[in-house]
Amino acid sequence: MDIHEFIENFAAQFDDTDAALFTAETNFKQLDEWSSLTALSIIAMVDDEYDVIIKGNDILSSDTIQDLFNIVEKQQ
Repeated sequence: MDIHEFIENFAAQFDDTDAALFTAETNFKQLDEWSSLTALSIIAMVDDEYDVIIKGNDILSSDTIQDLFNIVEKQQ
């Protein structure tokens, strides 16, 4: 699993946010487009792309994309 690919897949869940804004250090909860529906999309993307089941608490405990990546990577 690669952080750059993870960031691309993460950014693809956002319709109106410029993909250039997404880095490992992006605090995704501060993005204007962030919502509970986006969180569900992220959960589904992680399941589809990485065969890892994450929960709402995993997202709640993450601030940056890197934080979430680390959780997914540990579960692979």
